[in-house]
Amino acid sequence: MARQRSKSDLPTKICPVCERPFAWRKKWADCWDDVKYCSERCRRRRTQASSYED
Repeated sequence: MARQRSKSDLPTKICPVCERPFAWRKKWADCWDDVKYCSERCRRRRTQASSYED
């Protein structure tokens, strides 16, 4: 039986909307390079966040 990785060993990214770090998830195993947002909520709010930066 394989040993579990600790959460601190997983790769992380920073969400551009909420600016919080989020960790790799098994469901993102095939598309981790394409993942930009930590949640569906942040993905939907991406246009609002970019308008605040101006």
